[in-house]
Amino acid sequence: MPLSRRTRIAIAAGSVVVAVPAIAIIALASIDWNRARPWLNERISTAIERPFEIRGELALAWRQQGQVLPMPHLVAKDVHIGNPRGMQAPSEMLSVRQFAFAVELLPLLRQRIAIPELRFDHPELLLQRDAGGNNNWTFHRDDQPSTWKLDLQRVVFSKGTVRYIDAVTHVDASANVDTVNDPRYGVAWQLQGKWNNQPVSGSGKAGAVLSLQQQTAPFPLSADLDLGGTHIVFAGTLTKPAALTALDLQLKLSGSSLERLYALTGVLLPETPPFSTEGHLTANLGANASHWIYDQFTGKVGQSDIAGKLDFQTGQPRARLSGTVQSKLLQVSDLGPLIGADSNASKEARGAEERQPGNKVLPVETFRTDRWTAIDADVNFKAAQITRDKNLPIQHLETQIHLKDGVLSLTPMNFDIAGGRFTSTVMLDGSGKVNAHAIRATLKANASHLQLKQLFPSINGMQATVGEINANVALAANGNSVASLLGSSNGELKGAVSQGSVSKLMLETMGLNIGSVVLTKLVGDKQVKLNCMVTDFAVTNGVMKSRLFVVDTSEARIDINGTVNLGNEKLDLTLQPDAKSVRVISLRSPIYVRGSFKDPEVSVDKGSLALRAGSALALAVVAPVAAIVPLVSTGPGETSGCRR
Repeated sequence: MPLSRRTRIAIAAGSVVVAVPAIAIIALASIDWNRARPWLNERISTAIERPFEIRGELALAWRQQGQVLPMPHLVAKDVHIGNPRGMQAPSEMLSVRQFAFAVELLPLLRQRIAIPELRFDHPELLLQRDAGGNNNWTFHRDDQPSTWKLDLQRVVFSKGTVRYIDAVTHVDASANVDTVNDPRYGVAWQLQGKWNNQPVSGSGKAGAVLSLQQQTAPFPLSADLDLGGTHIVFAGTLTKPAALTALDLQLKLSGSSLERLYALTGVLLPETPPFSTEGHLTANLGANASHWIYDQFTGKVGQSDIAGKLDFQTGQPRARLSGTVQSKLLQVSDLGPLIGADSNASKEARGAEERQPGNKVLPVETFRTDRWTAIDADVNFKAAQITRDKNLPIQHLETQIHLKDGVLSLTPMNFDIAGGRFTSTVMLDGSGKVNAHAIRATLKANASHLQLKQLFPSINGMQATVGEINANVALAANGNSVASLLGSSNGELKGAVSQGSVSKLMLETMGLNIGSVVLTKLVGDKQVKLNCMVTDFAVTNGVMKSRLFVVDTSEARIDINGTVNLGNEKLDLTLQPDAKSVRVISLRSPIYVRGSFKDPEVSVDKGSLALRAGSALALAVVAPVAAIVPLVSTGPGETSGCRR
């Protein structure tokens, strides 16, 4: 039966539809594609907006990969990709020994180059970001868009090298990459270089396939690094590899001081003893700003525990750090490096440049205020308990740490101590606006209801002492260390001890009442009523001068006069004890407290002692019984009070 005319036309049309692609495939397979390199180089260069060149052989094979039409699979050797226009770099972005990819045919009709997969054999890859935030891994242009579009779905790496240069974070590091047989990772790498001018080295692993189309597909990463003495271990994923923006990592950090993390992160943290911490780090890394969150972290700083959440954002005019940090038990010794009050051995371990002189007590290590204007901060810190030793716990410390335009303030800084409460505000202006080479500091503090017994638990004779201390401090100063700040301070210190009791033995010893000391030792100590103790010091240019310093009890009064020089750390105090009742064998004389803070000297007025001893010797010649008269002190009587 002959076919109808309509049927013959349909068969002919179908034959053409089948034959044309077949003829095209045969023709393309027979073409010498090395002649097509100039055309292909030009088209790809236009699509990716940077130089592209195939310098070696170019071959074509046809493969069916789930598409309607088979795809041309190009294998190119000695392939080079340059940097985008305006990017200054020491070399091109990529050179690869062999470069293999397939291209979908139909999208070419719409001027779109669709590449399901790129494979690199022995690549040398350079990723770079300049000081302006421009990078060479983002494929776009800001002016007139290209008529050709690139649709790259995933990248597969084999053995090669990757170099990362970042002018923003001062990074120049290279990694040697090789394939590994691992169910999670496809490549392993060894790293060396500089990060923020600190040496960095280590190793890690990454996925072999980098998906650029499915932005939610995790690209695994892990590393074990050493950066300038800071140990960094992380494992996690890169979740948006097309823009190289999102990280999700479990992070472990340890090192000699938290301050050393500035070279790694640009985050200003205080000097501390050796630390270790572990937590969850997420980050979004934009071209001009980034956002980092370190959440649910725990760790130790010295012997103190820490935990909390920190949020760090870069941007203009400066980066900002915020968050909360808690500590269950904070050792006072771990706070020493914060103000340079730790030992020279500790300073050497954390890399401090200055050492504490052997004859100085006040810390001389300078504050690094040059970094204060690089970041703003608003961090809340709480410590349930702070301990100097087991006998003097400090509890419930809370402070809000503010850093704005180079001005650091602790508002407030409060804690419970010795049964009472200490409240204060501290301001340290390190902006350089007032003094380019010094900090302008102010301190206002109040201590209320501090119990004497708890404040000095290790001093003999204080165990049965009662009474409480109330005090106020107001100081202002200029300097670049604790020593220089105190040495230039101005203000006043006032304090008072309410009525209570003190050890009689301690008072008798201070008064050099030898007879009473002997009797007290024989029959036992007892408590003496404390009427009051008042201190009032004026501070001028670092010199504390006693305006009033008196201890008044039911049995004695001690007046203290003189100065304490915070600048040169010298003491010049005179204690004048007076008994309120008869004392036998009393050597009551002025007591001098002099010398340095490091080596104070306590002495007795030798002239007064010699006069008393001489009188006793003369009387002994006349009447031995009368020899004890010069050694008897009758005192001023039963007056009391702390006024002059």
